[in-house]
Amino acid sequence: MADKQPHLNGGYYGPAIPPAEQPRYRHHHGGSCCYCLFGIFWKILVALIVLVGLAILVFWLVVQPRSFKFYVTEADLTQFEYSTNNNTLQYNMVLNFTARNPNKKLSIYYDKVEALAFYEGARFANYDVITHMNSFRQYKKSTSPMSAVFSGQQVLMLDNDQVSEFNKDKGAGVYDIYVKLYFRIRFRLGDVISSDYKPKVKCDLKVPLSKSGTLTLFETTKCDVDF
Repeated sequence: MADKQPHLNGGYYGPAIPPAEQPRYRHHHGGSCCYCLFGIFWKILVALIVLVGLAILVFWLVVQPRSFKFYVTEADLTQFEYSTNNNTLQYNMVLNFTARNPNKKLSIYYDKVEALAFYEGARFANYDVITHMNSFRQYKKSTSPMSAVFSGQQVLMLDNDQVSEFNKDKGAGVYDIYVKLYFRIRFRLGDVISSDYKPKVKCDLKVPLSKSGTLTLFETTKCDVDF
């Protein structure tokens, strides 16, 4: 007869069975800290950008900075002769300018101004309008005069078309002369003085030749100011 297995009543009296081991999760503290720092840095950067933008807006609304206005008010051209024999231009011209500061709160220091004169795209003269010897401060809402004297002779290599244009101007008694001015200025607000600014001024002029005994009329010309 086969052996019979002992009957178990459902109770177990052997050694205790240890509980199932729970899975362990590793916490990546380094990554979360990097994300936190990045978020803080980004918030600070956005706040700084907003504050700077607000500061610029408030400054603009309060000060309302504007560029100076520049005009050629008088032009006296007593000589403008070109010789095709030696390609030499002989000239004598005086220009009077006015610079207008339209700002209500800003004054302007004119430290240096250089004027260059061109005819048919070729430079024939230059003149130091303002140097450290005669630099000045222009107060708010004021107008200041300046002048340039161009006198001498200069070799100009004009081609046939340019010589033809010169002869047309000579026959009309009015010359198309282009003047470009280079500025070095500073602005002042209260006791605060800005760094240097170097705007350029461009003037397209129609200058009549002055003849003794006759009245020549020059039309005041507004120039382009480019910062």
